[in-house]
Amino acid sequence: MSSTQDRYPLPALTDLPEDIRTLILSVQEKSGFVPNVFLKLARRPDEFRAFFAYHDALMLKESGLSKGDREMIVVATSAANSCLYCVVAHGAILRIYEKNPRVADQVATNYRKAEITPRQRAMLDFAMKVALSSAALEDADFERLHQHGFNDEDIWDIGAIAGFFALSNRMANLSGMLPNPEFYLMGRIPREKKAG
Repeated sequence: MSSTQDRYPLPALTDLPEDIRTLILSVQEKSGFVPNVFLKLARRPDEFRAFFAYHDALMLKESGLSKGDREMIVVATSAANSCLYCVVAHGAILRIYEKNPRVADQVATNYRKAEITPRQRAMLDFAMKVALSSAALEDADFERLHQHGFNDEDIWDIGAIAGFFALSNRMANLSGMLPNPEFYLMGRIPREKKAG
């Protein structure tokens, strides 16, 4: 059985520009492994830099969306776009942020039945519309989010995350990117609390 992961082989770390190699090594030091997305996209250094600059601008900034909210958007829309890599990788992060080992599987399968708040459900309704039928957006979609306490900048963030990850989903599928095995278990079993 052949693997689609070899469609675009991963570059050797030693062959990468210094700034990208340094970033990848810092990710490896923090997480204990190198997520495949880093090496897969590093084959094109300028695109790598642009991709991660926009990723970080959306996913790391302060806003009305929690880190869990952002990952929830990624998981729901990536599932709708059939992106195995993003569902598994961001599902792991979602489980950790939400401290709920069930939530990522629920959101990926049917977010309308997931253990989430009505506010998060409204957020995902909007994100899914952006991901799947953005031409059909109308004022009522924005008003529903306002009723749940989202402001216009939050709504921009919801849509931008859905739009950015639509690109990510398509590139992961194009390149044959597969999730690292480490992602599958992350956040499923609560960590033991350290005695102190």
